[in-house]
Amino acid sequence: MEVEPFSLPLSAPLETASGTIGTRRGFLVRVEIDGTPGVGEATPLPGWTEPYATCESALRDLDDPVSAIDGDRLEGTPAARHGVSLAVLDARARRAGRPLYRYLGGDRAVDAVSVNATVGDGPPDETAAAVERAVEAGYPAVKLKIGARAPEADLDRLRAVRSVAPDVELRLDANGEWTGSTAERLLADLADLGVAVLEQPLPASSLEAHAGLRGRGVDIALDESVVECGFGAVLDADAADLLVCKPMALGGVDVARGVVRSAGNAGVDAIVTTTIDGAIARAAAVHLVASLPDVRPCGLATGTLLGSDLREGIATVEGGRAAVPQGKGNIPPG
Repeated sequence: MEVEPFSLPLSAPLETASGTIGTRRGFLVRVEIDGTPGVGEATPLPGWTEPYATCESALRDLDDPVSAIDGDRLEGTPAARHGVSLAVLDARARRAGRPLYRYLGGDRAVDAVSVNATVGDGPPDETAAAVERAVEAGYPAVKLKIGARAPEADLDRLRAVRSVAPDVELRLDANGEWTGSTAERLLADLADLGVAVLEQPLPASSLEAHAGLRGRGVDIALDESVVECGFGAVLDADAADLLVCKPMALGGVDVARGVVRSAGNAGVDAIVTTTIDGAIARAAAVHLVASLPDVRPCGLATGTLLGSDLREGIATVEGGRAAVPQGKGNIPPG
């Protein structure tokens, strides 16, 4: 197994709860399974996966990638496991002569999957203009970042959005910044404004409180809670209408697919999003969605956040849809 570091600059610095991110650093993982090569991507993200150095150590200490993903060798290092498992799956899908989504279990040909646009925390006019551009570009759903401003200021932003985009599906992501009383107070207003999804309004550990927000006209989605508490605990607590699944944070597209299917069996929807990954991991996430039936628009249109990429022209987004690579494995060799 070969491990190759890479560093990708972002097109603009990104503010997160863990600090400002200017680059995405990670590792290409190359394996050979029964004579067939495969490539994976391990791109750790502070606050979501193990640190960069821990990921590197886990990868470089690994001698048998197949046994590592079948056992618990990479437990606690989800980005490392993502890279290794994707490389193995890529090789196996290539050997089988099938695109990765068909190898994962997709039972029909899929040429593209629906994706949402993401709009940052700008003032009302700026937010409305960004949403209007997304609608004109064909995005069926738009996700707005909220929670950094006073709640009334976010309501002003939403009213501005609805003045130019009355019909688009709106999703809000508070990244756990609200209190329970704030969420309780605002849910009726959000429902009146036609908000479809409120993502992670409260801190990740607040499963019981999230459960109490359900059934008020706005779907409650959990993201950080899935990683911190585990998807089983989220389902057991009836805490969400929708799970947000990040393959890099969960340990691979195979693990994420299992989470989505388990959620579906429990009557809970799920969507797939990336962690500002390079093209190899983004393509794998697109394959994952293509392998599943009836998934809502997913958060896969993140390639424009990167100033340069591992590969160009992969899983491109047009008209609110991400193209599914159709060759053998994850992406064409190159």
